[in-house]
Amino acid sequence: MKRHVALILVAAAAVALVAAGCGSSKSYSAGSRQGTSGTVSLADTDLGKVLVGPNGRTLYLFEKDTGAKSACTGGCAAAWPPLTTTGKPSAGSGIDAAMLSVTKRPDGKSQAVYAGHPLYYYASDTKAGDTTGQQVDAFGAEWYAVSGAGGKVEKSPGSGSGGSAQGGYRY
Repeated sequence: MKRHVALILVAAAAVALVAAGCGSSKSYSAGSRQGTSGTVSLADTDLGKVLVGPNGRTLYLFEKDTGAKSACTGGCAAAWPPLTTTGKPSAGSGIDAAMLSVTKRPDGKSQAVYAGHPLYYYASDTKAGDTTGQQVDAFGAEWYAVSGAGGKVEKSPGSGSGGSAQGGYRY
């Protein structure tokens, strides 16, 4: 009986440690996806040229946002980490510096904004050039990569010439 109780306690402790690690806000957002300041640039992807953060990963806009105000918090921000900075981001190649700004998030952090759109990464994009967040319908609206002109890119990944195919993702 004592061995059975000990096994249950060890299993419970292991589950608690795994759960704590999974719930950590540092697991995705504290690494290379956020920074004190950074450069927003254009990079070639399967969608064409899109905005990328200082780490080379694709940046997205959220259609639920109103103006420069972010509508993505909590679980949404865990799946779609905002590009946060402590200063105004700098404009890299192909970026209009006048279109870059910041907005205050509900948690008080500053989020990079381009052409009036708060910018986000997608947690499932694991490397530079990934565009798996394109046209995902999650947290009440769709997500799109951002063009150098500041609008949403409406191509589907791998579509080549465009179109408006809808992603099958729902959260």
